[in-house]
Amino acid sequence: MPQLQLPIFPDSCSLITPHLGFQRVDDRVVYFNGHLPVFSHACDDLASFRLFTSQLVNNGSVTQAQIARAFGVPLITVKRMCVRLRDEGSAGFFKPRPPTRGHKLTPDLIAQAQAMLDAGAAVPAISSALGVLQTTLHKAITAGRLKKTVLRVL
Repeated sequence: MPQLQLPIFPDSCSLITPHLGFQRVDDRVVYFNGHLPVFSHACDDLASFRLFTSQLVNNGSVTQAQIARAFGVPLITVKRMCVRLRDEGSAGFFKPRPPTRGHKLTPDLIAQAQAMLDAGAAVPAISSALGVLQTTLHKAITAGRLKKTVLRVL
C-alpha cells in the first residue's frame, strides 16, 4: 500500500506550492519536493533559474502565477521563458545574445570616422564633425568596427 508523503520542509523554506519549495543555502538556491532536494543553482545564475522554473510550469507541476508570486518575477517574464523553452529547448537559455548592429554608423560614416582616426583626430572632434555621439564611436572602437591608431612619439 503506498504511503502518503507529508509535505515537510526545512526551516526557512519558502513555498511555491504545498509540495514544492525553495531555500537559499549560502550562495545557492535549493528546490525541494517535500523534504527531498530536487535541483539547485547559484544565486546569480539567472539562466538556470529560468530553465528550471519553466520546466516546472511546462511539466504541470506549478502554474505561471505561482512562480511569479513565489519569486516576485513579472508574470510576462515567466510566460516568455516558457515560450523560450518550448521553442528553443534548454539550450535557448544558455546561448549568448546576438550582437547588435549599430544604426547610426553607416558604412559611409565608418569610412569617414576611420579616415579621421587614421589622421590622428580625437573622438570628440570626430563626434562633432560627423554628428554621432562619442559613446557610439567608442562602442565601435571597442567592437572592432573602428581601429584607433596610437601615435608614438619618440
